[in-house]
Amino acid sequence: MSTRPAIRRTVGLVAVAAALLAGCTGGPILANPPVARPTGPAVTAAPSGPPDPMPVELPRDDASHDRLTEWWYYTGHLRDEAGGRWGFEFVVFRAERGAFPVSWASHLALTDESDGGFAYAQRSEIGPQVDRTAGGPGFSLAIGTGRSPWQMAGTDGTDRLTAELTPAEAQLAGRSGGFGLDLGLRSTRPPALHDEDGWIDFGPAGGSYYYSRTRMAAEGELTVDGHRFDVEGLAWFDHQWGDFIAVGGGGWDWFAINLDDGTDLTVSLVRDADGSYPLMYGTLVEADGTVRHLDRDAFSVEVTARWTSPRTGADYPAGWRIEIPDKGLTVELEPTVADQELDTRATTGVVYWEGSQRVVASRDGRRLEGKAYVELTGYAPAAPAAPAAPAAPAVE
Repeated sequence: MSTRPAIRRTVGLVAVAAALLAGCTGGPILANPPVARPTGPAVTAAPSGPPDPMPVELPRDDASHDRLTEWWYYTGHLRDEAGGRWGFEFVVFRAERGAFPVSWASHLALTDESDGGFAYAQRSEIGPQVDRTAGGPGFSLAIGTGRSPWQMAGTDGTDRLTAELTPAEAQLAGRSGGFGLDLGLRSTRPPALHDEDGWIDFGPAGGSYYYSRTRMAAEGELTVDGHRFDVEGLAWFDHQWGDFIAVGGGGWDWFAINLDDGTDLTVSLVRDADGSYPLMYGTLVEADGTVRHLDRDAFSVEVTARWTSPRTGADYPAGWRIEIPDKGLTVELEPTVADQELDTRATTGVVYWEGSQRVVASRDGRRLEGKAYVELTGYAPAAPAAPAAPAAPAVE
């Protein structure tokens, strides 16, 4: 059994909010004001249950789990009937800490790949009412109980995403008309279990289950500033859960890549506080659905460009060259929009960059194109928690 820890979305997201749910002070909490921080006993041990690891069983494990940390994470690329191209991110985080109520956060982002715009919004909620699964297979989650809840639901690779901004959220996002989506998703290949069996042992830090549906056909509607577009495209879904809180002290870089020959690739780099990379691994999914684990020695990642945020001063990588020599594969990535930074201190306590990419690749000398998303955490300077969701650059 491998001892490589999971490397995505733990530090500073639901992870960093963990201790704060026990009434600690001096940092962010997984709740929007005016929700008060809970008070009471200290966080208890992790939820009790069968010893890990257990086999990942789908569609049973599409649903939520009685674990410290969990997320359902979608990124994707859409094209509309007029030729416009869009990237999107939609995620729900779940945090369970001792005797305190389960806490949730959600981020929604839209990138105009054609005209260079970007906008995002965020929500949070406390309590079990978010999970509407009712014990069946799959999952059904709804953030916000008003007239327009953000919802994601699915089972066995057939999913539905619906989300639209309220007028107040639209104003914060910099668009009076807001944005939203209504998408049906269908997986076109079996799920990929990371680290071969879907279980990742963190040692003293805990452990995590982790699988992805790397190629999901998407179809539905996109709303931008009050205008609705029929869209279709491709999405990537990650689901991770376990009794872990934080892994890696310096952040991480995560890549999800779909090539037009049917190859899917995810690569993860975890930084330590000193800037070194103690953890690097990936998963390659061949066109026939074969899943191959990649150790750190199997690939290299070179940064080819950088971008500095005008708001936070964060210095982010902004171009990459990934090589997997044994597979004859080289992938070059460049952001479709330079500024795809999200300030989510109001809900998950961090500023991070997540955005769509232009992709040019070659395999065994044959030129390929593709689609990709990249996530970058730990680059923004530390700052106090924001009192409310900030305005973001508008989608044009």
